[in-house]
Amino acid sequence: MLIRQLFDAASSTYTYLLADEISREAVLIDPVLEQVDRDLSQLDDLGLHLVWAADTHVHADHITGTGTLREKTGTKTALSERGGAGCPDVLVKQGDRLAFGRYALEVRETPGHTNGCVTYIVRDGALTYAFTGDALLIRGSGRTDFQQGDARTLYGSVHGQLFSLPDDTLVYPGHDYKGRSVSTIAEEKRLNPRLGGTRSIDEFVDIMSTLDLAYPKQIDRALPANLLCGVPAGLRADGEPTRAQAPTAATLR
Repeated sequence: MLIRQLFDAASSTYTYLLADEISREAVLIDPVLEQVDRDLSQLDDLGLHLVWAADTHVHADHITGTGTLREKTGTKTALSERGGAGCPDVLVKQGDRLAFGRYALEVRETPGHTNGCVTYIVRDGALTYAFTGDALLIRGSGRTDFQQGDARTLYGSVHGQLFSLPDDTLVYPGHDYKGRSVSTIAEEKRLNPRLGGTRSIDEFVDIMSTLDLAYPKQIDRALPANLLCGVPAGLRADGEPTRAQAPTAATLR
């Protein structure tokens, strides 16, 4: 499987390009609107056909590129059914699979940063990859003080859905602010200062309640836009989101 980790410096967001090197089918996870031309260039350079543009959650720190990629390539878009957006082509839930060639994004619901957070798991032979969005970061976690955040829920998601993965699972987060690119489940279970070691749920709740984080710079423009997949095309002709029209992954398989 081909993997490329791409970076948006303005929001410290990682976008992931995954592809089956035989079928040339590809997916993009967490694309950023301002980087769409870069992503399309990567696809063209590598001779890949984009079949999915998937977000791990409704982002508050950047505008998604999923809707624009759909307009430019005809790809399908995907987001959690709990995310509150009606614009994706597919609303995913626990256990759904988004196929690309011989591989698939397997959906694990990991709420807590937002209600609609999911982690995408990809298996390639003996290797397991976890694209964790903002649920689990390298030596950290997503914040829980806005957008339906709940520290107890996030603790349960990480311990139940992610720390249960094989220890050698590669962890690719949605962001990093210190130049780190990848971790493993074993590392995070041992070294994550918020969630690892013997850290209890009550200790995690206390940590998250005292972070005193700044108001997200782009939230006021990003959230409304991302509920429309980042483009006005996320609206119906009458100006309302297309929520009722979005099928689940199961209906397309």
